[in-house]
Amino acid sequence: MSLALYGHPFSSYTQKVLIALYENGTPFEFRCLGPDTPQHAAEWLQRWPLRKFPLLVDDERNVVETSIIIEYLQLAHPGPVRLLPADPMAALDVRFLDRFFDLHVMSPMQYAVDGALTGDPVKRKEGLAHAATKLELAYAWLEGQLAGRTWAAGADFTMADCAAAPSLFYADWTHRISEAFPVLRAYRARLLARPSFARAVDEARQFRPLFPLGAPDRD
Repeated sequence: MSLALYGHPFSSYTQKVLIALYENGTPFEFRCLGPDTPQHAAEWLQRWPLRKFPLLVDDERNVVETSIIIEYLQLAHPGPVRLLPADPMAALDVRFLDRFFDLHVMSPMQYAVDGALTGDPVKRKEGLAHAATKLELAYAWLEGQLAGRTWAAGADFTMADCAAAPSLFYADWTHRISEAFPVLRAYRARLLARPSFARAVDEARQFRPLFPLGAPDRD
C-alpha cells in the first residue's frame, strides 16, 4: 500500500479526509501544497488539472472529491471504524447528511471567505450577510435533527461527522452558533474533542492568521 494525500492542513475539505484517515489509523504520506513545496503542486496538477484538493493517490490511482475519497478508503483500505454503514438505507442517511454539511454549512462559509479574499469591503459585507442567512437556516434545521443523537446519524461516528467537523468549525468562526442552538453547540464541542479532529485542528493551528475573516481566540 502506498497512499499519499495532497492538500493543506488548514483546508476544511482536506481536514474532512484527514479525519477519516486518522479514525482508522490508515498509513499515508501527507504532501502539503504550499509555496515551500512546489514539487508537490506540480505533481498534484499533473494528476488533477482541475486544481481542486484534496487528492488521494493510491499507487497510480487518483481519487478526488472528499466523499468519494472516504468511501474509496472504506472499500480499498478498510479499518476498524466503518464510516459508511453496511445497511443501504442507513448509508443513504449518512450520505445525505454528508451532503448537507458540505452544501448547506461549508458552502455558505466559503462564500463569506471568498468575499473577504477579494479585499473589497462591499463584497466582504455581502458575503457575510449571505452566509449569516444561509447558516441560520442550517443551524435551525440541525438543532432539531441532532436532538437525542451523539453523532450526526445516530450513535456511530460516520462520514457525515467527517464532513460536519470542519464545516461547523469554520462556520462558527464565520457566523457564531448562538445559544439559541444548544444541541448544535454541544455537537460541535463533541467533534472538537474527538481525537481524529482534535489532531487535524492542532496540525492547522499555525495557519490561523491566514483566515481572511479573522480567527477568533478560541477552539
